[in-house]
Amino acid sequence: MKTTLEITPNLEPLFGTRDENLKLMEDALGVRIDLRSDAVHVQGGEDGVHRVERIFADFESLRRAGVHPYNGELHAMLKVVVADPKITLKSLAETTKQRSTGIKRGVQARSANQQRYLEAIEQNDMVFGVGPAGTGKTYLAVAMAVAAMNAKKVSRIILVRPAVEAGERLGFLPGSLQEKVDPYLRPLYDALYDLAEPERVDKMLEKNVIEVAPLAFMRGRTLNDAFIIMDEAQNTTSEQMKMFLTRLGNNSKAVITGDITQIDLPNPKKSGLVEAINLLDGVEGITFCHFEDVDIVRHTLVQRIIRAYEQKNLQQELPLELGDALEGQHAAGHGTGPVSQSGSALAAGIRRKPQ
Repeated sequence: MKTTLEITPNLEPLFGTRDENLKLMEDALGVRIDLRSDAVHVQGGEDGVHRVERIFADFESLRRAGVHPYNGELHAMLKVVVADPKITLKSLAETTKQRSTGIKRGVQARSANQQRYLEAIEQNDMVFGVGPAGTGKTYLAVAMAVAAMNAKKVSRIILVRPAVEAGERLGFLPGSLQEKVDPYLRPLYDALYDLAEPERVDKMLEKNVIEVAPLAFMRGRTLNDAFIIMDEAQNTTSEQMKMFLTRLGNNSKAVITGDITQIDLPNPKKSGLVEAINLLDGVEGITFCHFEDVDIVRHTLVQRIIRAYEQKNLQQELPLELGDALEGQHAAGHGTGPVSQSGSALAAGIRRKPQ
C-alpha cells in the first residue's frame, strides 16, 4: 500500500534529529518513508501505513492545540505509540497532561514498559516495579504520587527505603539519626525536588505531608489515605517485606521498586523482594511490572554496562549450578561407579574453568 502525506507548516519536529523519528517508525511499523520536498511518501503494509497516517494527523492536531513536545520527549512518545497499536500520539499526550497536574515536569513514559507501569499504578492499589538501574521505576512512582496528592486523591506521601547499603551499618556512621538516615534517602529527595518547587517540597516535608523514612520506622503503623513508595526493596528481608506490605490502610496505594541484580544483603537468597515475586504473583489487586535494559533512560552507556554485567552473570551462574547439581547427585549416592566419579570430576573441572 502507498500513500502521500502533505508537508504542513512546522511539521519538521516530527521527523526528529537526522530523521530519527522517521527511522523509528520505519523499523517498528515495517514501512518505508521517503521524505520529498513536496510531500512524504509512505509505502508498506496496510496497518503500518494507516498507523503512520494517524501519527502525522495526531501531531498536526496537537500542534494546532498548542502542544509542542521537544525532540527527546516526542521521540519517547513515538517509541510508546509504535510499540502498542491501541495507543495513539494524541491519547498519550492527553494522558501525560492529566498525570502531570501541578508537577514541574511532565510524567512521560519513555518505553512501552514504562507506559504499562504508569497504567498499573493508576489501576491497582499495589504495584511492584522490578528491573535494572535507570529504568525510571522510582522517579515515575514519585511523580505519580505527587500528581495524586495534587489531585487530592491522597492526603500524604510516604517514601520508604531500607537502610542497607553495600554492607554499611547505620551505627557506624557519624552524626544524629537523621544525619545517618538522610544519605540513604537522598534519591527520593532528588526526585521530589525535580518534580515540584523546592520551597513547596520543604514546606510539605516540614508538615509531614511528605514523609521520608527508613523502613524500620513503619512497624506497627497503619497508613491510611496515603501514597506509599518503597525504594530499593531488594534489600528488605522476608520479615521486613511482609511487615511493609501489611501496613496498607484505607484509600492507600503502594508502589514497591527494586533491582534483584543489586542485592546488598549478606544472603541474597533471603531478599524479601525475591520472595514476594514468587509468592504474590497472580494475587488479585497486585501487579508486577518488569523492566529490561531497553527501558533504561539514563546515559546510553548505562544500558551497555547493564548488558555486560548480565552477560557475565549468565556465564558464571550456569556452570556453577551444573556443578552444584552434579556434586549433589554424587553426595546423595546416586551411583558410586565410574559414571558418578566422572560426574564429580566434571563438576570440579567446571569450577576450575576460568571465566
